[in-house]
Amino acid sequence: MQLAPLRHHAHLKRLLPVSLTLMVSAVLHLLGHFGGGPQALAGGGLAPGERRVGVWLTNSPSPLYYDPARIDAAVEALAATGFNTLYPNVWSRGATFHRSRWAPIEPALAEVNPDFDPICRLTESARRRGMQVVPWFEYGLMEPGDAEVVRQHPDWVLRRSDGSALFAMHGANLATSPLKDLRVWLNPAHPGVRQRFIGLITEIVQRCGVAGIQLDDHFAWPVELGYDDTTRALYRAQTGQDPPLDPNDRFWMRWRRQQLTALLRELRASLQKASGQRPIVISLSPGPFRFAYNQWLQDWELWALGGLIDDLVVQNYAYSIKGFAKDLDQPALVKARTWGIPVEIGILAGLGTRTTSMENLSQKVQLVAQRGHGVIYFYWEGLWGTYAGKEGGPYRQATFAQLHKAHFGAGRGVVKAPFRPAPPTFLMPPPLPAATSGTPQPLRPPRNVWRRPPPPPPPPLPE
Repeated sequence: MQLAPLRHHAHLKRLLPVSLTLMVSAVLHLLGHFGGGPQALAGGGLAPGERRVGVWLTNSPSPLYYDPARIDAAVEALAATGFNTLYPNVWSRGATFHRSRWAPIEPALAEVNPDFDPICRLTESARRRGMQVVPWFEYGLMEPGDAEVVRQHPDWVLRRSDGSALFAMHGANLATSPLKDLRVWLNPAHPGVRQRFIGLITEIVQRCGVAGIQLDDHFAWPVELGYDDTTRALYRAQTGQDPPLDPNDRFWMRWRRQQLTALLRELRASLQKASGQRPIVISLSPGPFRFAYNQWLQDWELWALGGLIDDLVVQNYAYSIKGFAKDLDQPALVKARTWGIPVEIGILAGLGTRTTSMENLSQKVQLVAQRGHGVIYFYWEGLWGTYAGKEGGPYRQATFAQLHKAHFGAGRGVVKAPFRPAPPTFLMPPPLPAATSGTPQPLRPPRNVWRRPPPPPPPPLPE
């Protein structure tokens, strides 16, 4: 991957207004694309014109990560159902799924088999079937409030203007939840945070020979944060002023976006150096652009045009077809179709009591395919496993196979006639058994619950 052409012209962008910057970035992006830069390798082994059909996999609530045979069976079933890319969670709740120099190993894995690496096992199984694995760095810069790194380095933590740092996410409550269930954000402008963040990701990529890494909406700088001593001193040194009290001040927001972008640029260069000639995909899975830009300070349009990401998975968890279609046509996503990188849409398949019906999913996948995008489902157990709902695992698995063949099979890129699911005439392998000990708790709610009010629950299936 050749990043030099982009870097050589980076100084120009500081002298240009934003609109002209985007124009120059687009031209440089095309030069990099046709010159064999990262975008030319963005498919990372997928066939020319092949769109990604993928799924996020996690350890919670799922027993998948703790049993090699279960991993192999899951990969085999996914391959048979038309999936070509897997996004396994590799960084969650301040822990990794392997022995790391940077962070502790996930407690349940440490108890069951600390020498087992589920990500490497999954990668080996997927590679034998021609599939890609792009580990999902879920928690990004977010950490549990009681994490060891937070206790050891309180100066690494971003803070609000009143000095507070904690967030109540994933159903937690600031007043009643224990510290381990609350969250803080580490400072992307702090040298120690940057070293650890890049070290964690480089370690993951080098361990198993994966296709790349995925960052998501937790690779962010929440807009209300930035009043800690480290950030205040850095801002004062660069601007001669104290940070504005208004966290939505446009210049203050832009300055913090630049710090996040600088970390992504440093990560890109470090991965290139560590991987040698092997192409490494950097995938990003943000929310809708306006929210990501204003609330998380993520500028994923500029990141794509500047060659900092190779793959874009935009989360769209609207339940209604009308709301889903509206989000598909947001201006930044419409423009993304011209950027020369794969663009996929994240769709909720099922989690907890929210299982999306196959009829609803079929309509959404058709809308996605019509716009030339791939599709990524959240998450594995919501396909045909624990959260298959009343439709049942065998029916859903067979219908997914038909759906993917209709829209992403032979003749990829050609929009087929509307797909209408019918009762299957054959049965795929039965769904993997769910864990029976206790009631598993969700790792996270649907991935945009903090973006908008939750959509209404799906209508019940007829008895």
